[in-house]
Amino acid sequence: MAALVRVSGPPNSNFLVGYPGISATLPRIEGRVEIRPAVGVSAPVAISLVTVCLQRRESINPAAESMIRSQLTSARRDITDIVGKEMLLFRCPPGRESESVLGMDLPFVIFIPYGRGGEEIARRVPPASLQLDKRTAETFYELLVTVQQGHSDQRKYPFPVPIQRYDTLSTFGMYNRPESAERVTDHLVTLGISLPRWSYGPLDPVSVYIKLSPNPDWLGKAKKVTITSITVGIDEELIYNHEGDEAKRTTKNLAKHTQPVGVKMPEAGYFTNLGLVFPARELRDSEGVLPRSRPGFPMYSTSGFTTTGTLYKLEYYLTVKAKLSSARDILLRQPIVVCPFDHAGCKEEMAAIEHAAKDAAHLSPDNPMLPAATILRANDPAGLKALGVCNVGGVRKVLIE
Repeated sequence: MAALVRVSGPPNSNFLVGYPGISATLPRIEGRVEIRPAVGVSAPVAISLVTVCLQRRESINPAAESMIRSQLTSARRDITDIVGKEMLLFRCPPGRESESVLGMDLPFVIFIPYGRGGEEIARRVPPASLQLDKRTAETFYELLVTVQQGHSDQRKYPFPVPIQRYDTLSTFGMYNRPESAERVTDHLVTLGISLPRWSYGPLDPVSVYIKLSPNPDWLGKAKKVTITSITVGIDEELIYNHEGDEAKRTTKNLAKHTQPVGVKMPEAGYFTNLGLVFPARELRDSEGVLPRSRPGFPMYSTSGFTTTGTLYKLEYYLTVKAKLSSARDILLRQPIVVCPFDHAGCKEEMAAIEHAAKDAAHLSPDNPMLPAATILRANDPAGLKALGVCNVGGVRKVLIE
């Protein structure tokens, strides 16, 4: 007899509890595996073993960006691994092939790793769910329930679970400290930049303080240099196989703003403030309708964000280019962090994160105090009653209390 298997989360909430990437919230997946007969109500099902695990599937296809190459080669590479540990929820007693059951509710909690344990990959925080355009790279999570029915019949039931990461929120103090960098060309001119903060989300303003200063030892030559224009841009760099031998990089410019200057280099240097708005993706279609999100992938209003998987890595750079005459141009690339939420959204999450951390303080990962499993065996005296059925003269009828 086939089994009907489903997974339900805690009442009025998602499977995912806590905030992945923030260890104080003990991020975890809570729920219960429910097993019922696939046909009828009271026909017993033979169950030998039930396990559950959180599985991550990651795949890349560098050739997908080129239409011709993608038709000629199937260069898609993928990996599958288990996040955390697989949990054994039920095993029938030794010496028996299976247990005959009318229904099962098996609670579980899977803790998502939250510490970057150095070389220990099993402790790394798993990357967020993401699907890039043309599926050039994607990360996908699913709860995988394995049900063994007797010797031969083992079936796997996947349930997609979208996972987001919260350790890049632009409201965290570490991203709100000024970052500065310098670059020199021809020993004549120094380009210096300062960023007031370095984590950005969709439609966040990006502001850069720029300083071009002449070399005091070569002042005569430096003053002949003309500052033609200054360009500020944001680049997205996707690195395929970043841990392997054949790493491949593709760079895409997301936004650019050029300011014409046309000034000879002043003795005191040239100072300016330039800015642009971090680009956001329009989620609604031409009629203003929000499309249904695909199971397993959250709706992000950015095309990508800072993330590191096993097969690929997404990095972002703020680029400042000073175009000069009588000297070589200067290009400075400063790494920045891109968060999938805007600054206002990050502020809203902060209170919820604090609340989740207070809740998690009472929880022990070694003993999460799960509710007891409910198993209705076929020979339980009250088994039929629990299903709302009773025996009347050898005929099963709906029980009316």
